[in-house]
Amino acid sequence: RICGRSGLNPVHFRENSTVDVAASASGGARNENRQKSVRGKRRAREGSENAKRRHSEPSLDSLGQPERHHLKYGDVEAVTLFEVVTMGKSAMQAVVDDWIEAYRADRETALLDLISFFIQCSGCKGVVTAEMFQYKQDSDILSKMVEELDEGSGLQYKKFLAFPWILTVTWPMDMDSGEYPLIMPGPYWKRFRSNFCEFLSVLVAQCQYSVIFDSYLMDTLISLLTELSDSRVRAFRHTCTLAAMKLLSALVGVALSLSVSLDNSQRLYEVERVKASCRRSGLRVDRIQRKIDEVICKQMCSFTPGFCNCRDVVPDIRAICMEELGIWMRLYSSMFLNDSYLKYVGWMLHDKQPDVRLKCVQGLQALYGDAFLVSKLDLFTSRFKERMLSMALDKDHEVAVQAVRLLMIISESCEDVLSAEDCNNLYQLVFSSHRPLASIAGEFLYTKLLSDPAQADGLLHDHVVYLVDSLWDSAGALLKNWTALTSLLFQDAGLSSDQQGLLIEIMLACVRQAAEGPPAAGRGTTKKVVSAKERKAQLDDCVRLTQHFVAVLPELLSKFSEDAEKVSCLLKIPQYFHAEASSVGFPEKVKALLAQMDATIERHTDAAVLEAGARTFQVLCCEDVPWHNMAQGARDQLVQRWVARLSTLLGDVRNTVSDGTFSADDEVLKEILSTLKRVATFHNAQDLSRWGIYDMASQLLSAETQHEPRKPCLPPCLTSLGDGVCTSTEALVQRGQLRGFCERCHRFLSHTHAVVREQAFLSLCDLLTAHSYQLQAWDPAAGAPLLYSPDPRLQRALVAFVLEHVFTGTEHDGQSKGSEGETEAGRLEELHRRRNLLAAYCKLIVHGVLEMSMAADVFKFYMKYYNDFGDIIKEMLSRTRQMDKIESARTLVLCLQQLFLRLKQEQERGTACSSAVQTFSSIKELARRFSLTFGWDQIKSRESLAMIHRDGIEFVFQGFVQQAERHAPPNISYLTILSEFSSKLLKPDKKTIYAYLQKFAGEQVAGSGTREECWLPLVLYRSSLLATADCEDGASHVSCDTLRHGSLGHPSRSPSLSLKQSICDGRRTKELEPEPPPAVRVPEPVLVPSLRQLSATDEDVDIMDISP
Repeated sequence: RICGRSGLNPVHFRENSTVDVAASASGGARNENRQKSVRGKRRAREGSENAKRRHSEPSLDSLGQPERHHLKYGDVEAVTLFEVVTMGKSAMQAVVDDWIEAYRADRETALLDLISFFIQCSGCKGVVTAEMFQYKQDSDILSKMVEELDEGSGLQYKKFLAFPWILTVTWPMDMDSGEYPLIMPGPYWKRFRSNFCEFLSVLVAQCQYSVIFDSYLMDTLISLLTELSDSRVRAFRHTCTLAAMKLLSALVGVALSLSVSLDNSQRLYEVERVKASCRRSGLRVDRIQRKIDEVICKQMCSFTPGFCNCRDVVPDIRAICMEELGIWMRLYSSMFLNDSYLKYVGWMLHDKQPDVRLKCVQGLQALYGDAFLVSKLDLFTSRFKERMLSMALDKDHEVAVQAVRLLMIISESCEDVLSAEDCNNLYQLVFSSHRPLASIAGEFLYTKLLSDPAQADGLLHDHVVYLVDSLWDSAGALLKNWTALTSLLFQDAGLSSDQQGLLIEIMLACVRQAAEGPPAAGRGTTKKVVSAKERKAQLDDCVRLTQHFVAVLPELLSKFSEDAEKVSCLLKIPQYFHAEASSVGFPEKVKALLAQMDATIERHTDAAVLEAGARTFQVLCCEDVPWHNMAQGARDQLVQRWVARLSTLLGDVRNTVSDGTFSADDEVLKEILSTLKRVATFHNAQDLSRWGIYDMASQLLSAETQHEPRKPCLPPCLTSLGDGVCTSTEALVQRGQLRGFCERCHRFLSHTHAVVREQAFLSLCDLLTAHSYQLQAWDPAAGAPLLYSPDPRLQRALVAFVLEHVFTGTEHDGQSKGSEGETEAGRLEELHRRRNLLAAYCKLIVHGVLEMSMAADVFKFYMKYYNDFGDIIKEMLSRTRQMDKIESARTLVLCLQQLFLRLKQEQERGTACSSAVQTFSSIKELARRFSLTFGWDQIKSRESLAMIHRDGIEFVFQGFVQQAERHAPPNISYLTILSEFSSKLLKPDKKTIYAYLQKFAGEQVAGSGTREECWLPLVLYRSSLLATADCEDGASHVSCDTLRHGSLGHPSRSPSLSLKQSICDGRRTKELEPEPPPAVRVPEPVLVPSLRQLSATDEDVDIMDISP
């Protein structure tokens, strides 16, 4: 046995001799080639390699980053192949050339260096032993090829045949820790993977003209990689599978170059055969053909065992196989592009891991993009087309994007593969919330549909903004051609009315996209950093659109002045004008635009037109734009005309009869209503208080008329009054207006018309919320703030309104159901209306207008209406907890106790519970969901949870006397609900709460006197605090719809109850012994006495001793 370990000179091999190669990843020496220098200079091959670099060895202990060799051009100390790869690609070519020379001089030693290199790259910190295989007739050799574990020594062994050697790899058991170079994080190891693949490619490329055909090098490497890629150790399997696949890819390149040489030689042979002797050319052709056959043989030898890992449990290995197979099919299609290999790609399209699916899709993109290869994919396309179409909806966004790109390539190369229905389904992806997917779908739409003018018309989705955003990257130049878009609108016979409306919507979306730049709402996952070049391009687009539309917009408004939908879109365009835009006659153009806007708004009473006009005037009147003086003058003139008209109308119709009412005919009332709508809309966007809007609108609300036509005037009156109160700057005036407006809204909450009721509620909520915001932003230097709080009567009216108009109807499984005759659109509109009402009420609580306890009535419906309002209620719960976590927890307690008492009252009456009363199991489930909202941070919520348990214990045992009464308290079943919060307690807090419980319950807590069924909730609650093994699950599995208490009737004892009672009876002294669990260590000291000390004294235990 001759060893080649560190510090020994290189050896020559004899038959039946062995060589041990230290494969330690810590940089132990190996008989590998010595790198002479990056310039190709070689040092003499003598002396110990370890001695040459004992002061400069890199360290890979624990697979950390090795020490860098600070190399400069010139001679360097000899290093191993592994160290060369870790240093980078600069010296790789020279090192490979040196290794080839070393291989020619002593192929056994050089090949063992290469074997050791692969072992090191696997992260193995072990030893490789090579034994020369002598007896080829040894029939028992396969039985010796094992991979086993020696628990006594803590080592693992793998013995395999890599002809002409039998290699034994020995490594420690902890190698399966999952850390090896290919999966290590960080840029360093990412470069290592790239360098590792590059090394294999360079090695095969440099050997293709010499040693690759010696029937020794490649055979040994293929045997080595085949055996290690079949190992149970993931590091070996992953690394050697990658090496085998890259080796095969390099051999494919060799085969391609030989195929070119064969073609050239074949043509030369044909030419010389016509002339004279062609023997030499024929021999050359035969020689090249033999080389090709040999390369193909080696490819098959490495493909068959290595590619079996395409179904490995490790996703990275499967992804490697699929990526390389796609390369082979594209480069060497004559051998690999057939159904025998394509089936693997088709199967892996269904892989559970997105990386594997992504590699398959990317490989197919290259194949379908080559016009010469498409014809070989017909059968694959017909077999897996449906799967490729479904991948456009893949849950992984990157896979979905690449799948749509693949389908776009297929549609271009195979015209009849995708049907019209398939394309329409892909078109819908332009409305996806993921912008890259929407963008590639927009490109598909643009290339497939918009570039072909012969396509038939179709319906367009409502969200035009998302469509434009999807098309912006591929068709941005067309969408920003403002001259072309507006010229289509000026054509009299060009487009129909519907097409014109659609074009105006698209043009508005294009203007918004060009001016604002960021993607539509919901698509901006991260904030994009805009470069200076992009910012300048966006600024230029804004200037160009401003210069264009300031000139043509008056004509467009005049042409479509009768169409409210078109006008509302056109009026929004000036909101995106750029302040720095200027041109010849620009002020005159702005003045003409303002005049046309004035005429257009006067013509319409549609809400969309008025809102667009009010918003546009608000933007144009900003002081940072050069035309704000002209815009303010036009706006003031418009509002002054409306105020004068409204004052005249109210004065004409005011009646002088004794009851103080007024009356008006339909025409006058219609005129009043239209004027009120205009004033209310503009008052919502701008401060119009100087025109006395509040006084005029108040006259209408104060009049007690019996006429039915009065109803349509009330919503705009309420809106105008609310906006007037919010914008008033005089404190005394505002105090009176605020109180008067709240009183009027309170009366209208019971109005006969739903529209009036809801508008009064929303106006009241908005006003109170705005008033609360004013108090928070009040400047102390301005004097005392104006304080106003709604009186209790108004607060009760607000709660009653929410309960009556929001939480209505019969629900099943938390989903609200409408009547059978309602359409889906009607139900959605109704749900949207109710959500707005609930959100307005929740804002009052969040902003402190109403007391936090008023939220208890809303929290009751958290589970019952979870699908409809769960997100709103959960957000309110989160906000209130941020405001005051103790008060928020007290509100949850109040909610649960109110539900419990109401159920108890219903059962005491002996009648069936109505649908409005929640069952005991639903209350318990509600408590469980409340406990989940506290999250995992027990330290942060410990005070809140302690208060919940304290209030719950006091609620159950109020009025209970330990010695005088043997029956259970009337509310003892509430402890079952309270036990849902026990799992969130820290163990020291459980001890304190248990002591607090013992103070009230006395001997019942200790176990005596709890045999009766009425005490079962106490046993379960006690079990949840002590976490005993036998009774803990009982606290979380009791689910009943009736309260288990003797005073509410005596239901028959169920087997489950009997079992629980027997458990508590038989193990009372042992398993239910009130010994607290061991304390856990918390970040801050818990200044409470232990349970043992408490039980030994007569001290009162205060649950609030639990400090934060």
